[in-house]
Amino acid sequence: MATRSKQKTLQRKANADNRPRAIAKFIRISPDKVRIVLNIIRGKSLNEALALLENTPKSASEVLKKLVNSAAANAENNLNMSRNDLIVVECYADAGPILKRIQPTAKGRAFRINKRTSHITVILDAAN
Repeated sequence: MATRSKQKTLQRKANADNRPRAIAKFIRISPDKVRIVLNIIRGKSLNEALALLENTPKSASEVLKKLVNSAAANAENNLNMSRNDLIVVECYADAGPILKRIQPTAKGRAFRINKRTSHITVILDAAN
């Protein structure tokens, strides 16, 4: 049935990405709105990214600030990396499930309201 399962598991672990990351799922903000803020912090150092998020007047910046801090804590505690050397290498927002609601209109018709959700991922790495 499961032939070579231990070998496959070891191979998967060897090929796994070991960079520190943080993932937030089912965030009630549209992915398009999150991507605007993600484009600002991509490629920046950790301190610079946090300063930008602190001063960006977007609703996604508060969630992203928590997420970047979480990824930095993962780097410090799990991988023994220095907080001063970290940069935001990858960050992306994927679409989560859509909450579908209905707005009644005239003559018995209805319009759909899509309340979109996001799955946000932030990956850090040490500066070379």
